[in-house]
Amino acid sequence: MFAVAGVSGHTGKLVAEALLAQKKTVRVIVRDAAKGEPWKKRGAEVAVADLGDAAALTKALTGVTGAYLLSPPNFGAADYLADRAALLKSMVDAIRASKLPSVVFLSSIGAQHPAGTGPIVALHRAEQALRGVAPSVTFIRASYFLENWGGVVAVAKAQGVLPFFGDTAAKFHQQATPDIATAAVQALLSPADGTKVVELAGKEDLSADDVAQALGTLLGKPVKAVGAPVSEAKAGLLAAGMPPVIAGLYAEMYDGMSKGLVAFENEKAVVRGSTPLVDALRPLV
Repeated sequence: MFAVAGVSGHTGKLVAEALLAQKKTVRVIVRDAAKGEPWKKRGAEVAVADLGDAAALTKALTGVTGAYLLSPPNFGAADYLADRAALLKSMVDAIRASKLPSVVFLSSIGAQHPAGTGPIVALHRAEQALRGVAPSVTFIRASYFLENWGGVVAVAKAQGVLPFFGDTAAKFHQQATPDIATAAVQALLSPADGTKVVELAGKEDLSADDVAQALGTLLGKPVKAVGAPVSEAKAGLLAAGMPPVIAGLYAEMYDGMSKGLVAFENEKAVVRGSTPLVDALRPLV
């Protein structure tokens, strides 16, 4: 049996669906029992547990051979990094108490760095805490989610522009969540011996200009990527309604991207996905 967290989000949902399609026994972890009902109808077990509740999470992880876990963002936290640290402690305690044999954890590109990467710092700390917590631990260091562009698709539709902080022509690692799910399922089905890091990128490196062109094709109208200086990121995010602490962290991340800090540790070993850009963007449109 495999336990899967985050089934209400992008990657966890796809991981659970892929395992069920392969006739594997799946236990989905949800915070709200109502969200588990559709999964129950599809043949999955349902465990109701908040990832920050060590006791409930221990129960959810007991008796499974492997689990897909992640640290979902909490933009309402007064202290984001402290909030993620508290969730991480709960997760570590639950993994140990349940004697979970295998963990696959969604991390991020740039997680090898202890500072200078904004919210990714929380995932660096997660990797440090989770190393050795189970006989098999695999970190999926994913690159920028193409699905993140969904937040500005409405602007592209209405105004024909795609806002971006940085050089719109600069290519960087971006990928579709189905490719992340594929890598996670492979790691669950073939557990690593000890600790393993999988650095995962998309089919090809892409720029904001590339994304704008693809969106234009899907929308049937021209879309132009418009870049703003990275130094203006925090002010722009605040103006968009993002809480100050989170805006500061994401501004730091954009700065880290522009300086090459948010990069893979071993570029030669990066695993490439297969989902084409247009296929990843089509559901967003």
